[in-house]
Amino acid sequence: MKVAIIMGSDSDWPKVKPAFDCLTEFGIEAEVVVASAHRTPDKVKAFAEGAKSRGIAVIIAAAGAAAHLGGVVASFTTLPVVAVPIEVSLGGLDSLLSMVQMPSGIPVATMAINGAKNAALFAAQILAVSQSDVAAKLTAHRQTMAKQVEQKNEKIQNLLGGN
Repeated sequence: MKVAIIMGSDSDWPKVKPAFDCLTEFGIEAEVVVASAHRTPDKVKAFAEGAKSRGIAVIIAAAGAAAHLGGVVASFTTLPVVAVPIEVSLGGLDSLLSMVQMPSGIPVATMAINGAKNAALFAAQILAVSQSDVAAKLTAHRQTMAKQVEQKNEKIQNLLGGN
């Protein structure tokens, strides 16, 4: 199963790339496409309607400003859609608010502003329900994070003289 990443503009790529990198690290194939809910709606519709037949299991939709991409994608598929608000103006708050104010009926999960890596981790968690190899990689990832925190704590404690 693959994860698709759709972004409204190629200028979003620097903030979306952490999702692609995270998926790659987990061995999850990712399809990436640029399509705008406003400028290329037919492309968005074709992308979303054909996603399942291409082996896509989860879609990450990243967009800034009038960030309707996630909702539009979700309206054309029953696959889980994870929205990532991209900071373009207003500190990204405009993007976030347009995503979290979705009307009932077509749900879209929403991450933090510029939270592409968390979107990838959430997509991996969805895949992990049926893929034990992905679940094992998530567990290992969390153990690595815990070790890193402990190592940093030890460094601080050493700097403080062991207090």
